[in-house]
Amino acid sequence: MTSRSPMPRQKYAWEKLSDEQLLKQRLSSLRVAVEDTWLEDCLSALYEELEGRGIRLRPHAWISSEWFSPANVPGIAIPFYLAHPRLMKIEKKMMLDVEGGTWSECMAILRHEAGHAVQHAYQLQRRRRWQQLFGPSSKHYPRYYRPNPASRRYVQHLRLWYAQSHPDEDFAETFAVWLRPRSNWRTRYAGWPALKKLEYVDELMEEIAGKRPPIMTRERVDPLRELSQTLGEHYQKKQDFYTFKPPKTYDRDLSRLFSANPRHRRQQPASVFIRRHRAQIRQLVARWTGENQLTLDAVLDDMISRCRELDLRAVGSDRKLVINFTILLTAKTMHALFGPSRRKWIAL
Repeated sequence: MTSRSPMPRQKYAWEKLSDEQLLKQRLSSLRVAVEDTWLEDCLSALYEELEGRGIRLRPHAWISSEWFSPANVPGIAIPFYLAHPRLMKIEKKMMLDVEGGTWSECMAILRHEAGHAVQHAYQLQRRRRWQQLFGPSSKHYPRYYRPNPASRRYVQHLRLWYAQSHPDEDFAETFAVWLRPRSNWRTRYAGWPALKKLEYVDELMEEIAGKRPPIMTRERVDPLRELSQTLGEHYQKKQDFYTFKPPKTYDRDLSRLFSANPRHRRQQPASVFIRRHRAQIRQLVARWTGENQLTLDAVLDDMISRCRELDLRAVGSDRKLVINFTILLTAKTMHALFGPSRRKWIAL
């Protein structure tokens, strides 16, 4: 039975540094590896799933700054923060979330990246049927994409309807759904156009079962030891990627939810109410909309500021207000994502 503990065996000098000191460290100085961490167990589980399907490829893995599988390299880069609890802690502080930080989420991403690795190893994108179903792999990779959450042409695996961002991602997501044990994809996607893609992957994997991949390079792209930026620089770039200046369009909704009536001036300020419940609400809305928590945090900051300026008060039961405010934030988020003036979505 595999261990699911994230505790590594090796000790590092930077483990006991303050957050401020740690952010000054270069990524290359961290020297963490997949070996002797819980990531080894995750990879072993992935290899067992591939073996169970007769796929000979065992994608090699290395530590880098982000999740990715490079073109023409049948391997998987894993973000550094997953290799140590102290780094997971700083990731949580800086990004409000730890992508892949649980066993189930890590396995979901590994299956997706394994789809890329299998595509690269067997050059599947060259097949005419692959191109007919998924599109040309040579298509320009977008910085942004606008998904249609109602579409049944794509499987739903990772957040934000990621399969819709590019043909390669469509294949990787379809592969991940196909590979996951007990996914029951035939029933789950019955009647969906996406079922044709799943059936094709099923046929394709049966065809390559037992065959040696034509591309077997063990190259490691952007390994951690070659990354000279500091953690602070890394997180500044990531934060800039996800945060944006939200438009001040909340006044009417906030005034309907909270009170500006002078007779309620002794009640709790609405700004204080939002601050008290922001983490709970932010996590809940992120979970159900797929929105990044940093983006939601920017919206919450703006709402808190507007509540102060409007001198709004939280009147009534906290429980009811939390429910109504969560609904409000969800509605605003979905409108921003899919409304007529929706902003473009970052393709991660």
